[in-house]
Amino acid sequence: MALIISRKHAMPRSTPSVTNPSIAYQVSGALAMMLLPLAAQTVHAAEPAITPAAAKAASGVQALKEIKVSGAKDAGVNDFKADKAASVKYTEALVDTPQTITVIKRELIEQQGAVTLTEALQNTPGVGTFFLGENGNTNTGDAVYMRGFDTSGSIYVDGVRDLGSISRDMFNIEQIDVLKGPAGTDSGRGSPTGSINLSSKQAHMEDGFNTLLTLGSASKKRVTADWNKVLNAETGTAFRLNLMDQDSGNPARNEVKNKRWAIAPTIAFGLNGATRVHLNYLHVKQDNLPDGGVPTIGLPGYTSPDPKRPYIGTAPMVDPKNFYGALSDFNNVTADMATVRIEHDFSPTSKLQNSSRYGKTQQNYLLTAFLGRANTLLTPSATDLSSWSLLRTIPTVKDQKNEIFANQTTLNTQFVTGAISHTLVSGVELINEKQTTFGYSGTGSLPPANLYKPNPSDAVTDLKLQRNGVRSEGSTSTQSAYVFDTLKLGEQWQFNAGLRLDHYSTTYTGIAPLSGTGIAPGTLMANAIDTSGTLINGKLAALYKPTPDSSVYAMVATSKQPPGGANFALSASASSAANPKFDPQETITKEIGAKWDLLKQKLALTAAIYQTEVKNEVEQDPLDLLYRQTGKKRVQGIELGVTGEVVRNWLISAGYAHMDTSVESGNMVTASGVNNLNYTPKQSFTAWTSYTLPMGLKIGGGGRFVDQLTRGKDGAVGTPQYTDAYWVFDAMASYRISKNLDLQLNLYNLADKQYVAAINKSGYRYTPGAPRSLSVTANIVF
Repeated sequence: MALIISRKHAMPRSTPSVTNPSIAYQVSGALAMMLLPLAAQTVHAAEPAITPAAAKAASGVQALKEIKVSGAKDAGVNDFKADKAASVKYTEALVDTPQTITVIKRELIEQQGAVTLTEALQNTPGVGTFFLGENGNTNTGDAVYMRGFDTSGSIYVDGVRDLGSISRDMFNIEQIDVLKGPAGTDSGRGSPTGSINLSSKQAHMEDGFNTLLTLGSASKKRVTADWNKVLNAETGTAFRLNLMDQDSGNPARNEVKNKRWAIAPTIAFGLNGATRVHLNYLHVKQDNLPDGGVPTIGLPGYTSPDPKRPYIGTAPMVDPKNFYGALSDFNNVTADMATVRIEHDFSPTSKLQNSSRYGKTQQNYLLTAFLGRANTLLTPSATDLSSWSLLRTIPTVKDQKNEIFANQTTLNTQFVTGAISHTLVSGVELINEKQTTFGYSGTGSLPPANLYKPNPSDAVTDLKLQRNGVRSEGSTSTQSAYVFDTLKLGEQWQFNAGLRLDHYSTTYTGIAPLSGTGIAPGTLMANAIDTSGTLINGKLAALYKPTPDSSVYAMVATSKQPPGGANFALSASASSAANPKFDPQETITKEIGAKWDLLKQKLALTAAIYQTEVKNEVEQDPLDLLYRQTGKKRVQGIELGVTGEVVRNWLISAGYAHMDTSVESGNMVTASGVNNLNYTPKQSFTAWTSYTLPMGLKIGGGGRFVDQLTRGKDGAVGTPQYTDAYWVFDAMASYRISKNLDLQLNLYNLADKQYVAAINKSGYRYTPGAPRSLSVTANIVF
C-alpha cells in the first residue's frame, strides 16, 4: 500500500489502525472508497479509529479480516519553511510577525552540508564573518556582522545568551532564527541590528535513530548520531542523545586543522501532560590549529608599504593556501552548558515556562601572527622573490573563561477585553555573566617566514608559556522585566506593543604584578572600575491582513548597549565608549514590510524596507579635542525573501539585501574615507533550491553574491582598502538507496573562484574563501 503522507503537518506519534473483526462489509467498502482519493493526494490529519462498539452497532453481518492504515514520514517532503520562530516571545505565525525574521531549518542545513553557524548563516543575505580581527588577533569563532554592526555578542541558544568567541557546531541544532532589527525589547542589551537564536534538539515521543557519516576534501572525516527513545509512553518520558566527532583540515589552507567532538544528552518528562520538564546538557571539546590569515600582497588595491621599494606593489599574490604560523600553535576550547526547562499549561490559554542555565566556555590559544608593514617585509633582492621573507614578531595568546548563570520565567496568556483579543507575554530574567582573561609570557620567537614558501615546521625558540600574573575580570549582573501584548481587532487588524526594563551592574578589574625596589615578590595591583544603570527599550507595531495568509506592517523598536556591555571590559580612556562616564549607545529602527504565504501556505514571500540609526557614538571634538557622544551612524535598505515549496518536491530558499550605510555625524570609519560602514556589503544575495525526482534522486544547488567590502580605518600603508565582490556556486545530489540509507554528494565553489572571505582592520592579512571541494555523506535512518 502506498504511504499516506502529510505535507503540512508532522505525522501523528502513533499509527492509527482499524482492527475489529466484526466490521461490516458496508463499513469496509466505505473505508475503501475513502482511501482511493486519499492515495492520490495529501491528507492533513489521520481519521480517528472506528471503535469495536460502534462497528458492531452499525451492522451485524460477518466481518472482514483485519485492515490497517499506516502513515510514515517521507524524507522527501521535508520543508525549508518554518511557521513560527522558536522563542516563546513570538506568539504569532511568521506571516503575522511584524519584523524581518529569517528561519534556517535543519533540512536546509543538511542539504548544504553546513556544519558550523558561520556556514549556515550564508543562507541569509547581508550576514557573515567579514572581519578578521586587528592588531595581530584573529577571530577564532563566529565573528558575525549583520546590517553594518558586529553581532557576535548577540548569539543565543534556546533564548539564553551564549558567550565566547568559539565556532558553534550544528549537530545539535534544530533551527536558527535570525532576528533583524533592534532586539533590545526581546533580549536586553545587544547589537544595534539584531540577534541570532539557535534552537537545540529536544527529546520527543517517537523512536528514531539517524547518523550522518561524511568524508570530504582536506581529509574531512565527520560522524554525527541522533537517537531518540520513548522510555515511558504513559508518563511521556523520552530520552535523546546527539553525538558528533570531526577531524578535518581546511580546503583553503595548509596545516589548519579542525578537530572536535561533542555530546548532547536530553531527557524529557510529562510530554503528554500539562507539566513538562526538559533536562539538557551539552559538552563540546575542540582541539584546532588556528588560521592567522594570508598576506594581502598582490591583491587588488595593494600598493607598496615602503615608498623606497615601489616594486613590492607589483609583486604577485602568495599562494592562498600558504600557512604562516607554526605547528605549535593551538586553539583549545571546552564548552559546557546545562539547562533545565519547565513548562506548565494552566489552561489552553495560559502557559508558564521557566528556564535555568549554567554555561562555561574556556578558550586557550596561541597564534603566530604577523603584520606586513614596511619594517616586517624583508626584500634583499628586488628581482629574486625567493629571497623575500616576513617577520612573525607578534605571537598572540588568549586564555579566557566565560561563565553565565541565567534564569528566565515567561508567562503566556490569552484573554479578551470587549472587541479586542490579547496575547500577553510577560516575564522576568535574572542573569550573571563573567569573563576572566589571563596574560602570558614565554611565547617564544620564530625566524622570518619565506613569503612565497613558508615553512610551518620552523622551530620556535624559547617557547615556555606560563601565566605572568596579569589578568582581567569583568562581570555583569542584570535583572530584567518585560511585557509584550498582541492585540487583535477583528480578523484584519493587529497591534503589537512591548516594553523591557534592564537594570545592569558591571564591574571590571585589571590586575597586574608590581615590581621594583622594596616591593615584595608577588605583590599585585588591582584597578577596579564599575558602572550601573537601567535600560528601557520598547517596540510598537501595527499590522493589517488583506487576506488570511498575508500582512502589511509598520514597526518601530529600540535597542541599547551600555559601556562594557559587549565585552565586560570598562575603560578609563577618554576616547573609549567603554568609559563609564558615557551614556549607553542608543538605536532606533523603523521598518515597513509585507509578508504573504501562498500555495496553501507552503511558500512564503517577504519584503521590508528599514532604517536604523545608532547614536551616542564617541567622537573627538576638533576644536577642544575633548571626546563627546555626538556620533551617529545610519543603515537603511531593503530586504526580500522567498522560502518554501514552489511545487511538489521543489524547495527554495532565497534572499536579497540592499544596504545604504553612512556616518551621519562624526569621523569616517573606512580606510578609503568613503562614507560607508566597514565590513558591510552594499548588495548581497543568497539562494538554494532542490528538487526530488520520482526515482528518489534529489538534485540541488545555489549561489551567493557578496558585494565589495570596505575595511576599517587604520594607519596601515599600502594595504587594500576594500575587497572585491564575488559569486560562489555550490551543488548537491542525493539518492535514496533504500528506506534506511541515503547517499549525498556536495560540491562547493564549482567555478573554483578565488575571493576574500574576511580581511583584518589594517588590511595586512585576509582569510581566503574555500576553493573547489567536495564531501560525500551517508545518511542512515532507523
